Amino acid sequence: MDKAEDLEVAVDCVVDALRPAVEADWDVPAGSIEWTCRATAEHIGQAHLHWASQLAVRARTKYVRWSAQAQELAPPAGVLDFVEAAGRILALAVRASPAGTRAFHPWGIGDPEGFAAMGCVELLVHGQDLASGLGCAFEPPSELCERVLARLFSHEPRGADDPWLALRWLTGRTSIPGAPSPESWKWRPTPLDETWDPAPVADPMPFTPLSR
Repeated sequence: MDKAEDLEVAVDCVVDALRPAVEADWDVPAGSIEWTCRATAEHIGQAHLHWASQLAVRARTKYVRWSAQAQELAPPAGVLDFVEAAGRILALAVRASPAGTRAFHPWGIGDPEGFAAMGCVELLVHGQDLASGLGCAFEPPSELCERVLARLFSHEPRGADDPWLALRWLTGRTSIPGAPSPESWKWRPTPLDETWDPAPVADPMPFTPLSR
């Protein structure tokens, strides 16, 4: 699979898992995090649209200055449509980006493959948050989780052989006996064959999730 296909698979996994819950209350907490399910879903869409715009204009020093969110009165089905649309827009931007494209992220100047992998993490990890809050089953493909770990987290401990368990453990969503959870973690947006400085790059107006 190419990088955009992985992102599309992640979109499908989340949308298929959550579509049965569009009549539920999305103002409940999303799993163990502080946001509601609605705010979490909007965060996924916002991140993907930001990253698509980063690639579109090849922004090298800061985030493009705009934000997006679902309409205030949109029902959960509309919010889930926003998640799906944003993920597919990022996949289009990834696929359309010429070789050598680079764009700003605070953890490194990323390439299209890095942004696609970050999009997968947002979908998979927050998709689990949403599924937990809404009482849905969610089990993404193990091979997809393995590719995400290899691309973004080769510098981080694994914690487990199972890729989906390792990704949830690394991002603080579960515990593993005998493996203390990392106090912090960071993904690598830059290509693996380039030198990477893990120190964050400053942006005077960083992207933050919108809240109501």
